[in-house]
Amino acid sequence: MKLYKLKEATLLILQDKNLLGPSLDWDELFSQEQLKDHLLQLSGSWESISAEKAQEKIASGLLAPMGNHEVWAAGVTYYRSRTARMEESEDSGGATFYDKVYHADRPELFFKATPSRVSHPENPVCIREDSTWDVPEPELTLVISPKGKIQGYTVGNDMSSRSIEGENPLYLPQAKVYQGCASVGPCILVQESLPESTQIQLEIVRNGDSLFKGNTDLTQLKRKPQELADWLFRANTFPIGCLMMTGTGVVPDELTLQEGDQVKITIDGIGTLANPVAKV
Repeated sequence: MKLYKLKEATLLILQDKNLLGPSLDWDELFSQEQLKDHLLQLSGSWESISAEKAQEKIASGLLAPMGNHEVWAAGVTYYRSRTARMEESEDSGGATFYDKVYHADRPELFFKATPSRVSHPENPVCIREDSTWDVPEPELTLVISPKGKIQGYTVGNDMSSRSIEGENPLYLPQAKVYQGCASVGPCILVQESLPESTQIQLEIVRNGDSLFKGNTDLTQLKRKPQELADWLFRANTFPIGCLMMTGTGVVPDELTLQEGDQVKITIDGIGTLANPVAKV
């Protein structure tokens, strides 16, 4: 099932029906340890609408499918990401750090965004004025319950200032956390697991032309989703749950984002998250 957060309503798409309901308290929603069962019970009285009307509702505008949730992220979880981070930090002497964390038992985890820093679908994600090399990072994003259970998945864009991070690994928070540094959506795919064949695709469009296309799949993810969630919850509590980006396996090395570009990230089974690019 797919759960969409509309501006003044909620849309639940099942295999054989489309249900339109009222706006929900997403903090309370993510606090449920059996989210799928809760949604099925909750939506029993919702209005059944046609597939065409459901698509009209989606096209009219979506909100990021979250409440007052923290967004966390994992780094160097794909071999491709390890290589890119080593290359960008070579001059600063930090290259070996990324190789070591790729092979270590403990993953790299970091705080990514508060809700106010997360852009809604079709709203601008941002690049920093003081950065010279900026890229989107397409990431499978976990929806995690207060007890650390993966309840579902969404698409995440972990915007990164690679020039700042490459200058010194200690600058990671400045490279990762700023206004418009992330986006999630278009919906929550409510299910416990995804097949390893799941594809993650990134496209960057400039002036109507496709500037970059790349893809990977979950077979390339070194650390499995539940393993990452377990590490995050080792010494943290999340009373309303949280979101967690799982790292990127698609790195557009030969370009930097510009204001006005369009970023499109598609994950099989979930959908496409699209955002224009602005400066902050």
